[in-house]
Amino acid sequence: MRKFLLAVAFFSVAAFAEKSELKISKQYGLGYLPLIVAEEHKLIEKHAKAAGLGDVKVEWATLSGGANANDALLSGAIDLVSGGVAPFVRLWDKTNGKAKALLALNEAPVVFVSNNPKVKTVRDLSDKDKIAVPSVKVSIQALTLQLAVSKEFGIKNYDKFDHLTVALKHPDAYAALSSGSEITGHIGLEPYSEIELLNPKNRKVFSSFDLFGAPHSTNLVWTSEDFYTKNPKLAKAIVDAINEADSWIDAHRTEASDLYLNAYSSKEPKEVIQKIVKTVTYRSKPTENITVFSDFLFETGAIKTKPKDWKELFFDAVEK
Repeated sequence: MRKFLLAVAFFSVAAFAEKSELKISKQYGLGYLPLIVAEEHKLIEKHAKAAGLGDVKVEWATLSGGANANDALLSGAIDLVSGGVAPFVRLWDKTNGKAKALLALNEAPVVFVSNNPKVKTVRDLSDKDKIAVPSVKVSIQALTLQLAVSKEFGIKNYDKFDHLTVALKHPDAYAALSSGSEITGHIGLEPYSEIELLNPKNRKVFSSFDLFGAPHSTNLVWTSEDFYTKNPKLAKAIVDAINEADSWIDAHRTEASDLYLNAYSSKEPKEVIQKIVKTVTYRSKPTENITVFSDFLFETGAIKTKPKDWKELFFDAVEK
């Protein structure tokens, strides 16, 4: 009987054991600074151990574009991915809500920078323009262009300039815009837009904050319902780790800038990075106007289901 009870106890623990190895992805840009801090300071490992999960091994990957992130999550290659709101909402819809966001990362503008002197608004775009975005059609940058175009030309013409977009990683897009290549524009995030605007030949065409009239959550971390339900303590530990990272950034803006530069072996101007880090809001709770993106995707037929509010898009680990 004793051996039987021990066996039952063992299999019960095994059945409910949470993952001891975790794979998570980040992307390029200061929007992912909380993840960089969590990686460098081993904050997920710290909070996992505090939650009684023992030594959890965390493996990090750097991807480019939400489409790649979604593919990695669906294939099981990554447990949690990060990226812009647009590709996440598409996956939420595609999986009938089986993929949800665990937390938000930041409130940072999506900015369109052009080196074409004729382009002052989206109305000035022509076939002579080539605009770099992380993922064509599906990235938050591509979606922001569509939003801007719909404001100028009407919702029926939202994709009027999609054919001008080219898929490039942010660092590659910045280099292309600066080198006189065929790329005439880059819709990106900080620090790239700020650095690009240091060049007097470049100008800001629009910012998503200007389009919406308010800041919005830009980048998120999302995962599958299967991962979340099987790893509730680990999911909470990840949120706690990012909250600690956010608090650390708030208290150590200069050090956080250095951490970013070292993590990417970046040659970007230190003073520019410090300036940007002081202005970006990092917090895990999303802004309610995040549904502007999902509403637009529903209106244009890109998704079949329209979430009632932001809470439908998130797991309960983020305070609602």
